[in-house]
Amino acid sequence: MALIRQHGEFSISDDALRLDVDMIHAFVSASYWAAGRTRAQVERAIARSLCLGAYAVDGAQVGFARVVTDTVAVAHICDVFVLPAHRGKGLGKLLVQMLLDHPDLADVRRFTLNTTDAHGLYAQFGFTPLAHADAAMELRRTHL
Repeated sequence: MALIRQHGEFSISDDALRLDVDMIHAFVSASYWAAGRTRAQVERAIARSLCLGAYAVDGAQVGFARVVTDTVAVAHICDVFVLPAHRGKGLGKLLVQMLLDHPDLADVRRFTLNTTDAHGLYAQFGFTPLAHADAAMELRRTHL
């Protein structure tokens, strides 16, 4: 059963069948964090993630958020965006809040994310810089 929350003239849903993959791909593949991501990669990421869509009253998708998780130990928030024409209406905040409150993520102890431009948004939910950044590691495969 899909989780749905109304927000004024908008709704947020975790129903994967409602997602507009063409719109998501167009936005994400032009973003600073996923420039050049192919449609097939976007489809694969969606299929392996818990996703939320934000929808206007006419059913058009206007926002998106996804989380990669094992539903127990960790959840990594990715690809959060609201189309420019619909920003400033609280949809970004609602997408993040619904991810944090999602029943499938109730047992998750650690949420992570990466951002270069939305620290203020995430700080409102208690996100802080890594407490032990010296313990975090990464492997970047830039040839992909």
